[in-house]
Formats: sequence, structure tokens, C-alpha cells
Amino acid sequence: MILRNRHFLYVDIVIFLVTPVLALYLRIDDINALLEYQFEMKIVVLLFMANKLVHFYFGGIYNRMWQHASIDELARLIIVGLLVTVSQTVLYIGITNLFFPFHKIPHSIPIIDGILTILLVSGFRFSIRLSERFYDRLTNGKQQGKPVLIVGAGDAGIMIAEELQSNPQMELMPVGFVDDDTEKHMLKIRGLTVLGDTKDIPHLVDSLNISEIIIAIPTATGKVIREIISICQTTGAKIKTIPGIYELLNGSVRVSKLRDVAIEDLLQRKTITADMSMLLALIKGKKVLVTGGGGSIGSELCRQISRYQPAQLVIVGHGENSIFTIANELSVTYPDLKFSPVIADIREARRVNKIFARFKPDIVYHAAAHKHVPLMESNPSEAVANNIIGTYNVVKAALDFGTTKFVQISTDKAVNPTNIMGATKRVAERVILDASLTSGRSFVAVRFGNVLGSRGSVVPTFREQIARGGPVTITHPDVKRYFMTIPEAVQLVLFSSVIGKGGELFVLDMGEPVKIADLAKDLIRLSGHKSQKEIEIIYTGLRPGEKLFEELVLSGECFDTTTHPKIFVVKNEPVGSKNKFTKHAPEQYLKNILPSIVEAKLLITKGNEADIGKYLERHVEGFKYIGGVEAI
Repeated sequence: MILRNRHFLYVDIVIFLVTPVLALYLRIDDINALLEYQFEMKIVVLLFMANKLVHFYFGGIYNRMWQHASIDELARLIIVGLLVTVSQTVLYIGITNLFFPFHKIPHSIPIIDGILTILLVSGFRFSIRLSERFYDRLTNGKQQGKPVLIVGAGDAGIMIAEELQSNPQMELMPVGFVDDDTEKHMLKIRGLTVLGDTKDIPHLVDSLNISEIIIAIPTATGKVIREIISICQTTGAKIKTIPGIYELLNGSVRVSKLRDVAIEDLLQRKTITADMSMLLALIKGKKVLVTGGGGSIGSELCRQISRYQPAQLVIVGHGENSIFTIANELSVTYPDLKFSPVIADIREARRVNKIFARFKPDIVYHAAAHKHVPLMESNPSEAVANNIIGTYNVVKAALDFGTTKFVQISTDKAVNPTNIMGATKRVAERVILDASLTSGRSFVAVRFGNVLGSRGSVVPTFREQIARGGPVTITHPDVKRYFMTIPEAVQLVLFSSVIGKGGELFVLDMGEPVKIADLAKDLIRLSGHKSQKEIEIIYTGLRPGEKLFEELVLSGECFDTTTHPKIFVVKNEPVGSKNKFTKHAPEQYLKNILPSIVEAKLLITKGNEADIGKYLERHVEGFKYIGGVEAI
């Protein structure tokens, strides 16, 4: 039988009827003398019951699932019980002194009654939890399934063990924990023993016939996970893990979230506990627009923004399929979310203006961009049209239609760029800073490096090559890149919009750069290949515009800290803008900032300001229409 809150209410009413009488008996210790207090006790019982029901109802006691009660529910019961005790003591003394001569009833009765109420009410509720635990223990003795060893005896590991024990249909039987905290060794948790530390895994796998290892340490750094994986891979057991803390965010640790170990787990960094209430205060009740909403960063922005109850989320993208995919996902995950998927090309000024006129977003996250370096080298006009002119169109519309916060997603390739893509993103940073300087609004740019797993990036490419049996191609053995996971990057972008006052160029802490060759070797091992002989690595040479090392700051730039430990702000932006963002003369504005395009080496081999102006007019289709005079 499933006990619902109304059943607990019925039991509580019985307890409330009994506890005042029991309190009186404990006080006077004479069952025969209880008859002397019949009249007074009837009034006291009714008075106390009304007081308790009010406190229990408004204290949230009747909107809990007590079958899954935890220490939080116990704490709430105790707090509400103490409030009941104090209030009914004051109420009792006040009423007896003013209206009823109850002086012969001891004044300690309300206090004893309150204590009894806490004990009996919590005792009944947790007896349900205890009986379920006892039943689990009985059935676990007969549970059949694959023996599972859980790495990590913390909260996440305990939650995984609890769910496995409660769901025998999963056919996974936890047999113990390992944890590097020696103080936990040989302790029992949910009937399972902490059998040792991670170095004991190979021995335990052999002796207990373990078929699957679950790594349940969502806050572990990539270095720690890499060491654990290296140990586990020597055993031959199947390895699963739960997502890192940035993927879980506000979600709970569940068996359904278990997955194979991914390269992201080997590179994840120490997490920082952040105050999510700041994001709630920023986004709740606001209209938020995301450009490039179907891309890797844009779609994750939509997922995380949706958690914070925006009044409306507008998802703008050029790719029909990607927008369809994220829209479907959000409709399932957040059924109450009001969102509008919009297919549009940001290069079309008239279309952009219509979107902003219709939705009038309060906050804009601009993630739409062409990002692939080799492709943009061979298609420079498209890079300019999308990354510069498209950004201009979105910024201008945001200024025209009252957007108060604007966040531009930039890249480390905008620093001392040696390629078209980086140069155009550098100019886009300049456009954002100019707009903030002109308007005084909170328009900022956020610069960071590569994100793991984005479409067309190195990790998916390596996975495809490994799946085909190799070879894995790398441009140069010494190439290094900064990496972070998509969920972490997006969360830091959101916090940048909280911190930003206007005109800041933020740089995210990317940690240490990673050698692409080491990344490939890790992926080969995670794919089940024991040696590089099975999957060959070939070095093909640097591509046009590609660097050996990426940078996060320009020469002469220096950082300052912010209120978030992983977000820095550039103090002395060297291309700091003296140009006003001229909304009514866009062609002239862009020509005014052409010197910075020269600085950014847009035309790397040749060119001057006049040549670049002609280049734009000749090669960028629709350049003369960026003022919205005529749709492309």
C-alpha cells in the first residue's frame, strides 16, 4: 500500500488526541486522577490540535513523500514541532490566565505534549522508512544481478547504491565501496562495506568477481579520474561513471544518468560552488533571446537558461534541424517553459529587426558565428558577413528595441589572430564594446577556448576516426589547446552576464593547455584499444592559419579578478574603443573600425584600409544593406 499524506494526517489526528492526555499522565503519574481533569482536558486537546494542524500544514509537513524521507525532512519535523511547543505554551498560559481557571492543570503540559508530538509523529514517519529499508535488506539477500563495485563512498555513491538496492530489476547488485578516505574504510553504509581505496580495485574485482565498476565522484578533477580509470582498465571490468557536477547542476544523481567514461571526465577541473540564486534573480521573469540556439554552446545556453524560469525564451538559429532538436528537447524537459523557436539568418538586418520588434528581449546571448578555421580561410566573405555584419545587426537591433544585457560569445582565436575566423571575432568584440560605450548598457564579451564535444571539433572527429579503425590525424605533435566542457563554459558565460556592468571583456579560466596528441591517446584507450598499434596516429602538418599554441590575452592586456574565481576581466583593452556605435550610419561605423580589422590581420598577406573597404563591398554579399534599407 502506498501511504499518502492524507493517511499521515489521519494518524497525526490520533496522535494529537492522545499526546495531551499522555503528557498529563506522565506529569501527575496517577491514572486514576485523570478523571478530575476531564472538562479541562477536552478544551486543551482541541486547542492543541488546532494549533498543531495549522503549524503542520503551513510548515509543509503534508506535502512530502515520507517513504523517501531524509535528514532534511527530520529537521523540518523537529523545527515545526518546536514551533508548536512554543506557540501552544504561550497560547495555553495566555488563555488560562484570561478566560479559564485551568490552574490545577500543570503548566508544563504544553511542553511535554510538544516533545511527545515530535517523538510520535517523526517516529511513525521514519518507521515507514525503516520498514522499507528492512524489506530491502531481506530482498537484497536474494537479489540476483551483476556484482558492482562503487568508487566513492560520498553522497553520490550512496545514492547510486540506494537506487540499485531498491530496484532489483536493474540486475546490478552493489557489493561494496572503495574510497581513498581511510577514515571510511571498513565502515558500513546501507549494509555495504567500504572495502579499501582505489589501489585495491584490481584485487577486489578478482576476489568478488566484479563485472562492473561505477565511478561516483562528480566533483573529482580530471587528474583523479584519469588515475582511477588507469587502475580500472587493468581489471577488464566494465566501467561506468556519473556526469560531472557541471552536467548535473541542479539535477540529482540517478542510475539513469550513468554512462560510459568520456574524455570530458579525464579533463574536467576542480569545480567551484556557485550561488545559483544570482542566476535566478537575473533570468526569472525576463525575456531571453539566444542566437545560434541550435549550436553546441547555444543549445546548452537554452538548457541552462530554462532552469531559471524565464518569462520567454527565444531560440534563433539558421539551421532548421538543430533548432527543431533543441525545441523538442526543451518541450519534454521543461513542459511549462514558454519558448519560441525562430529560423533566421543574422546577416539579414530586416529579419533580425522584425524578431527584436516582436519579442523585445531583455537579455541576449549571441552565440551565432562561423567558427571553423580552415573553412573560413577558404570562405573569408562568409566569415565577415556572419561574424562581423551579423553581430552588428544583432547589436543594433538590441539597442533599438530596449535590450538591457547583451553577451557576445568570443574565442581565444581572437587573440593575435593569424586566421580569418579569429580576426572577425576580434572585430566582433570591438563592436560589442563600442555599443556598450555608446549606450551605457550592460553589453559584454566573453572569451574562452575550445569546448569538448562541440560539433565539428577535434573530439567528435577523433571518435569517428577511431570507429573506422583509424588512423587518427593530428596536425602537429606539439599542438596544444585550452579545453573546457560545454556545461562549465555556459555556466561561466551566464555568471559573466550577472557580473557584467557594461563594456567588459571577460576571459574564462581555461586551466592548463592540453596536448592534442595526449587527447587522442586517451580517446583511443577509452574506446577499448589497449595500444597505439591498433589505432595509428598520423601527423599531417599545420593547416593555413593554425597556431601551435592558443593565447587568451593580447600583448599588453592584463587581467583583474572578479567576484567569480574562474572569470577574469581585461583591465586595459588595447583596442579600447573611441568610436561611437553609430546606429544610423552603419556603413560609416564599420569603415571607422576597419583599422582594427587591419590590426587583426583580416587580409594577412596584403591590404590597407581602402583595400579592405573595397574587399567588403566586393566580396560580402549584402554589405550595402546592413543598415536595414533592403533585405538580403
